[in-house]
Amino acid sequence: MDWGPIILTLKLALITTVLLFIVSIPLAYWLAYSKWRLKPVFETLVSMPLVLPPTVLGFYLLVAFSPSNDFGRWLNEWFGLQMVFSFEGLVLASMIYSLPFMVHPIQSGLANLSPNLREASYVLGKSRITTLFKVLLPNIRPSLLTGIVLAFAHTIGEFGVVLMIGGNIPGETKVASIAIYDEVEALNYGAANSYSMILFALTFTILLVVYLVNGGYLKRFWK
Repeated sequence: MDWGPIILTLKLALITTVLLFIVSIPLAYWLAYSKWRLKPVFETLVSMPLVLPPTVLGFYLLVAFSPSNDFGRWLNEWFGLQMVFSFEGLVLASMIYSLPFMVHPIQSGLANLSPNLREASYVLGKSRITTLFKVLLPNIRPSLLTGIVLAFAHTIGEFGVVLMIGGNIPGETKVASIAIYDEVEALNYGAANSYSMILFALTFTILLVVYLVNGGYLKRFWK
C-alpha cells in the first residue's frame, strides 16, 4: 500500500485546521455577539457547506479559480497562485467546506457564556481582544477542542470537494479518500480496505478522545 495519500491527507487536515482556527475565532466572536440585522445572512453562508452537496461547492470553486476565469487569472498573474489542481487549492477548498465545523462549536460556546464575564472584564479596563483571549476563550476549552477535532476529522473524510478542485495527482492532490475511490474502481478491494481501515481508526480515535475529554472521563479515570 502507498502511504503517500495517508500522509498527504494528514498534512491537509493539519494545515486546514490550523488556518481555520485562526479565521474562526474572530468570526465566531462576531456571530455570537453581533446584533447587526444582516447577521442571519452571514450565518447562512457559513452553514451552507453543511447542506450543500460537495460537488456543487467543488464545481463553483473550480470555476472561480480556473485560469480561464478572470479571478483565477488574477490570482495567477499577481500572486503566482495556481489554485486548481494544486495542494494550495485543496487547502482553501477544505477551509471553506469545513468552516461550519469549526465556527459553530466556538460560536455556541461564546454565546452560552454568562454576560457577566465580559462586563466584569470591561469594567476592569480590559480591551475586547484581551477579554476574548484572556477571559472568554479559556472558559470554552471544550468548545475549542470540539471545533478543532470536528474540522480535522471532517477534512480527513472529504471526497467530492477535493476531487473537483484538486483532481487526482499523486503526491500533490491524491488524498486517501481519492485513493480509496481509485482502488475500488480498479477492483483492488484489499488496498481500498487498508486505506478505509486507517481512516476509520483515525477518525474513531479522534472523536473518542473528544468525548472522553469533554465528558471528564479521563479526569475520573486518573483519580
